[in-house]
Amino acid sequence: MNSLYQSSIKSLPLLGHGKVRDNYAVGDDKILIVTTDRLSAFDVVMNEPIPGKGMVLNQMSDFWFEKLGHIVPNHLTGVAPESVVAADEVEQVKGRAVVAKRLKPIMVEAVVRGYIIGSGWKDYQDTGSICGIQLPAGLKQAEKLPEPLFTPAAKADLGEHDENISFADMEGRIGAELAAKMRDVSIALYKAAAEYAATKGIIIADTKFEFGLDENGVMHLMDEVLTADSSRFWPADSYQPGMSPPSFDKQFVRDYLETLTWGKTAPAPALPADVINKTQAKYFEAIERLTGEKLKV
Repeated sequence: MNSLYQSSIKSLPLLGHGKVRDNYAVGDDKILIVTTDRLSAFDVVMNEPIPGKGMVLNQMSDFWFEKLGHIVPNHLTGVAPESVVAADEVEQVKGRAVVAKRLKPIMVEAVVRGYIIGSGWKDYQDTGSICGIQLPAGLKQAEKLPEPLFTPAAKADLGEHDENISFADMEGRIGAELAAKMRDVSIALYKAAAEYAATKGIIIADTKFEFGLDENGVMHLMDEVLTADSSRFWPADSYQPGMSPPSFDKQFVRDYLETLTWGKTAPAPALPADVINKTQAKYFEAIERLTGEKLKV
């Protein structure tokens, strides 16, 4: 397996390194997105890769883009990543990259919550609401919400935390019509995905989507979708309200970091081999359970 912490493609202009993805220009209208094995926790990039994680994220996104393509257009072009790089760079993109449409990002993240957990649970304990949306009293941690909630977040710069905002604030930033469309499409995507995942014994507790506009103003789903990085996946057979369920993602890393006296800012502490191996196993299990196929390496 070709583990990749950071790509080094010289045959295309570099657009930038994100927390996990490296982006390169393919002409004026397309982008090569390489999903590395970097892992970020609490918005800080760890120093050690999780081998194969980028392949899992890339192939999981491709799976969902295809399954949910009837709901909203997405950024895929169908161009093979291997065809746009030099021959000696093919190993860097194999199984972990896509050639995507170059879109204008909408600078609001679309978060959908089906269960009350994470920052939503903390918000509810303090205020009885999540992002200003009042909820029934007496809900337990990890309990299923009466209906999925759309709770937008303003996208932050690299290393900064995204900021939860109200729907009214979102309307002010991007306009009422686009805000409503993002909300409705996000909830439809979440419901369709949650329904499918349930048949595989997986609960999708929450997720976040990113959207962009093409040159005609048409909204597209972009970046990653319903991966173990952008979502909380729980095994249905061990789920019960009142506790934080185990998850198919970087929970081992988060749990380990919570035991340290670390201020959750860079530089990141070192990750032990045991935490890396357990995290890798969870990512591999997630894609196998969801798609019914092992990771293509």
